Amino acid sequence: MNPYTNQGSQDTRSGFGAGLTELGKTNPDVVALCADLIGSLKMDDFKANHPERFFQVGIAEANMMGIAAGMTIGGKIPFTGTFANFSTGRVYDQIRQSIAYSGKNVKICASHAGLTLGEDGATHQILEDIGLMKMLPGMTVINPCDFNQTKAATIAIAEHQGPVYLRFGRPKVPNFTPADTPFEIGKGLVLRPGKDVTLVATGHLVWEALEAAANLAQEGIDAEVINIHTIKPLDDALILQSVAKTGCIVTAEEHNFLGGLGESVARVLAQQAPTPMEMVATQDTFGESGTPAQLMAKYGLDQTAIAEKARKVLQRKS
Repeated sequence: MNPYTNQGSQDTRSGFGAGLTELGKTNPDVVALCADLIGSLKMDDFKANHPERFFQVGIAEANMMGIAAGMTIGGKIPFTGTFANFSTGRVYDQIRQSIAYSGKNVKICASHAGLTLGEDGATHQILEDIGLMKMLPGMTVINPCDFNQTKAATIAIAEHQGPVYLRFGRPKVPNFTPADTPFEIGKGLVLRPGKDVTLVATGHLVWEALEAAANLAQEGIDAEVINIHTIKPLDDALILQSVAKTGCIVTAEEHNFLGGLGESVARVLAQQAPTPMEMVATQDTFGESGTPAQLMAKYGLDQTAIAEKARKVLQRKS
C-alpha cells in the first residue's frame, strides 16, 4: 500500500506561483521577472500585488538573465520565469557568464520541463536541462515532486545564497507531500522504508515510484522509496545508507539518462559503494507530441517501468 494519500491533482507550476505569492508578502527583496509567460508561470498574483517588483521582459530571455544578475548587486533576490527550454538551452551562455561565474543570487525558475509538456512536442520538451545546470560550478539544482513541495522549495530558495535552478512542470499530478513538510536543500526524504531494493526518484517520478513500490509489495518485494528533490548538492549519505541495507538501486527521472539524477547517483556508488543499479529515464532521445500519460508510458517513465527495473536489478543482486 502507498503510505501517502493523493490530496488531489495539481500542477507543480501552480506550487511555484503559490510560493512566489507567499514570498511577495514576506520578503521585500524578492523581485520577479518573466519572459512573456505570466499566466503559464502562475506569476499573476505577484504581479497584481507587487507591480513595482515585477518586470515583464518580453520574449528576450537572454536579456532577462542579464537584468536579473544586475539586480542582485543592489541586494535584490530575482526570480526569473519562463519555460525550462528557454530557461537553460536558449540562455546558457548568459547563465554561465553573468550568473554562475560570479555566483549571483539569481533563482532560475523553469516550468514545462520534460516530456510532460505534452502536445507542444520535441522542440519544447527539454530533457537535458538538469545536466546543463548541474555542471555549472556553484549552481544548486532542485526538482520537486508535487504542488506542496514546489511551493516549499520556492520559499526555501529565497533564503539560499547563490544561484539556483528550480525545475517544475505543466500537468496536474498527485499532490501528496504534507503541507507542513520542511524543505531542506540537499537533503532527500525517505518516503517508504524497505529492505530489498532502493527506488530513488525525482520530480514527477516520485509518485510513480511510490505506486511501483506498492505493487512490488504485493509480490513480496520490500522497496525503499527516496525522494531526491535536490539533485545538486546530492544527498550522498542517504543514498549510501539505503544501498548498504538493500544492496541494489533504481533511479527514476523525467530526463535523459545522460547527465541526470541517475548519472549523479552512479558516480557516488562507483566512488564509494559499487552496487547493482538500473535507471528509468529517456534513452538519449528527443520527445514527441502526445498527452503526458501517453509519453510517460511510451518512453518508460511510469510505475510499470520502475517496477520492471526493480525486478531486473534484484535478479542482478541475487
